[in-house]
Amino acid sequence: MNYNLNDLQAKMPKSSTWSSLKKLLQLISHERKNLILALIAILVNSTLNLLGPLIIGHTIDTYIFVPHKNYHGVLMNCALLLAMYMVALLTSYLQTILMGGVGQRMLFTLRNSIFNKLQLLPVGFFNQNRAGDLISRVNNDTDKLNQFFSQSLMQFIGSIATMTGAGILLLAVNIKLGSATLVPAVIILIFTALTSSWVKSKNAKNLKSVGGMSAEIQESLNNFKVIIAFNRRDYFRKRFEEANKQNYSTAIGSGIANTTYLPVYGLFSSFAQLIVFVYGIYLISSGENIGIGIVAVTYLSYANLFYNPLRQLASLWASFQTAMAGWDRIAQILSLETDLVTIESDIEEPDASLLEFRNVHFSYDEEREILHNISFKLEQGKTYALVGPTGGGKTTTASLIARLYDATKGTVLLNGRDIRTYEPIVRTKKIGFILQEPFLFTGTVMENILYGNELYVNYSNEQLEQVILEANLGSLLAIFENGLEAKVLSSGDSISLGQKQLIAFMRAVLRKPDLLILDEATANIDTITEKLLSDILEKLPAETTRVIIAHRLNTIENADEIFFVNSGEVIRAGSFDHAMDMLLQGKRVS
Repeated sequence: MNYNLNDLQAKMPKSSTWSSLKKLLQLISHERKNLILALIAILVNSTLNLLGPLIIGHTIDTYIFVPHKNYHGVLMNCALLLAMYMVALLTSYLQTILMGGVGQRMLFTLRNSIFNKLQLLPVGFFNQNRAGDLISRVNNDTDKLNQFFSQSLMQFIGSIATMTGAGILLLAVNIKLGSATLVPAVIILIFTALTSSWVKSKNAKNLKSVGGMSAEIQESLNNFKVIIAFNRRDYFRKRFEEANKQNYSTAIGSGIANTTYLPVYGLFSSFAQLIVFVYGIYLISSGENIGIGIVAVTYLSYANLFYNPLRQLASLWASFQTAMAGWDRIAQILSLETDLVTIESDIEEPDASLLEFRNVHFSYDEEREILHNISFKLEQGKTYALVGPTGGGKTTTASLIARLYDATKGTVLLNGRDIRTYEPIVRTKKIGFILQEPFLFTGTVMENILYGNELYVNYSNEQLEQVILEANLGSLLAIFENGLEAKVLSSGDSISLGQKQLIAFMRAVLRKPDLLILDEATANIDTITEKLLSDILEKLPAETTRVIIAHRLNTIENADEIFFVNSGEVIRAGSFDHAMDMLLQGKRVS
């Protein structure tokens, strides 16, 4: 299955901004109460701010520009305005607090959702996408959304509410002057509709380039020892410079797109004020029933209250498009589903082998098939070896046994049941896997040994040491100076690769699996320690089946049966002696 996010993005139909926003709001539907309270607060704030110019214009025409000035009325209206503006201040503070909380909780929910989704996706997804880009989506893209929701959304809604109210009042007070004042707004609306998709695409390219740059940084830091050993700083420096240059170019493009609205909105806002000034004077001089206070204060104020939010919307709309571009990248991950699903089936073959490949085909992509019509059986309690040249399909076969991938065609059976019918928690208890380059988590030896093993999670150090001794693993633990408390780093040289393999070995054995897969598990350890591991494998419970992937023949001399894996074929070679006979006859074993 194709999990490459860049390929999927190219194939996905473009969604509208509003449909993307609708899906995002569904994700935070549990915040409905806080959103409604914040909306009420911003509507009250906008209403109070809109009433101010009307009261001021009325005060001027009623109490000041009259033969008998009424200063008591002026003072009363001033007191009313003060009370209104204090309430407006409180509502502004309330909506800021509410939306700040919504934004942070949305960020928390989004990051949890993305990370949990990543945990559900198969190994193939991570083979096709760079870790740095995924990290950028989890950190950077979600932060863009948080910034919009916590800082801009209510300002966005408030600006629209203020504009709507100001537009209604402009028309209500005098429809001629109001209509003329709103003409530039129609031009702005058309301009915004025509340029929104362009702005969003520019921001999407910038976010993609940020992900690419993060991927370059992550890869170079993870492989820094190799860079130093081969003196290839210049190579990675050049690669980063190209990624940085691309990010610079897309940042300039998105910056230009994001700042396009501000001067355009400002220009038409000035046109609106000019219309109020010129047309208002014309209406007064032509005997229209409209006062100087209404034109000079109320209309100019409402024109400002209509067009100033438009100028704010210029930057807010750009922020909105950036957030939606980030959401599109996040939604890509959230929309993915694993192809390693658990299927329902009660069919179980009696007296079946522990594991069976039945006419199995496998390919990582549509271009080349790795395994061709493979069929073999593994019986309980025996030791099997998979040998063959590099690239022949040994690790792929083991990965299908552990269900890191599913067969393209055919069936893998575990205890007579399709392996796809087992829940992951049941399957992983039955099958242990020791990788050639095992991954350990930052912590202690004890924490890494107990990873994924609930059986001993409440054991003390002393109890766990006793379990390790009973499992014949005490000689391996003794290699670590501080025993179970020895420090382990997921990266770096806190312990050697061989020691990492020993920890992975202990971790797998203590899980007591029915089937234990060792993929070149002794490749990085000395011969003495290798002999210790061989002794431990011999002392495993009699019912434990072992599958050993190896290049060196001395590591498989005790195997009950050997399979040659080469060119996508699995050939039964029998015992070690039989394999040696085949080797002497010209069969090459690497």
